[in-house]
Amino acid sequence: MSSLALTIPVTLLLAALLLGLVIRAVRRGEFDDWEGPAARHYLDADACPEQEAERDLDEPPTQDGAA
Repeated sequence: MSSLALTIPVTLLLAALLLGLVIRAVRRGEFDDWEGPAARHYLDADACPEQEAERDLDEPPTQDGAA
C-alpha cells in the first residue's frame, strides 16, 4: 500500500507536466505546419555536393587580385 501512496501522486504529477508541455507547444504554434518541413527537403534546388566537389577539382585555381 505504501508503494501506491508514492507512485500515484508521482504519476499524476508527471501526467500534468506532460499535458502542460503539450498545451504550451500548441499555443506556440509548433503543430501548425506538419507538411512544410517534410516537403522542404524535396523542394530545395541545391546541387549535389559530390558533383560540386568534382567540378571544383577540375577547374584551375584562380588568383585573387591579379588583373
